[in-house]
Amino acid sequence: MRMVQRSKSAHLGSALSMVDLLTVLYFHFLKVDPAHPSWSERDRFILSKGHGGSGLYATLAERGFFPVDMLEEYGTNGGRFAVHPSSLMVPGVEASTGSLGHGLPIGLGMAIAAVREGKAHRIVVMLSDGECDEGSTWEAVLAAGAWGIENLVAIVDYNKIQSFGRTKEVMDLEPFAAKWEACRWGVTEVDGHDHAAIAAGLDRIPFSAGKPSVLIAHTVKGKGIAGLEDTVDSHYRTPTEKQITAFEHSRSFDA
Repeated sequence: MRMVQRSKSAHLGSALSMVDLLTVLYFHFLKVDPAHPSWSERDRFILSKGHGGSGLYATLAERGFFPVDMLEEYGTNGGRFAVHPSSLMVPGVEASTGSLGHGLPIGLGMAIAAVREGKAHRIVVMLSDGECDEGSTWEAVLAAGAWGIENLVAIVDYNKIQSFGRTKEVMDLEPFAAKWEACRWGVTEVDGHDHAAIAAGLDRIPFSAGKPSVLIAHTVKGKGIAGLEDTVDSHYRTPTEKQITAFEHSRSFDA
């Protein structure tokens, strides 16, 4: 929240809807070594919804890929932490993303390469629900299912709001899980803010032997921020100091 406020940038709602998922991924599921970001045996994570990059940067910093105070460069002229992540600038970022619909095809290519090289690592791609409007996303879904790419994992941050409206109104995805199943993916749905449920879901991967897996995470855009939670505004608005202070107070009280 401080990163977005300082830089007067956007997409806080998109970061907050997925930050619980990122936390469980990096502290429970992904095989990574922050001291050696290019370790050949690591799992690869791709944030296809690159506009939520602030959430990824915060998670990488807390996981030890770089010092937390470096995040003050976020969104600054000449800084390493662009609003959309660049793999050339930040340790732990596997692919430069932000143009929606590219992440899953990139991940599929990485997964196929790993299979051909006899590698055991997994490729995990985080998608927004809005980019599931993209034809390139569904081409990758079809190909991965047809070829049985078991080491590919998709996670959909299903907060049901995209940039200019609710997903149901812009391009209704339902029946969403059934579409993935029809494309030969193993499917599991979870509460995307329940750490135990997320961990339990991830621990069952692959959901179906010989198939890629998709975890459909039901989330809330702008989770935790009064006035922004579950609103279309949270996609672009910068949080006020009052909203951040209220959030910090509520978290301290809960603790």
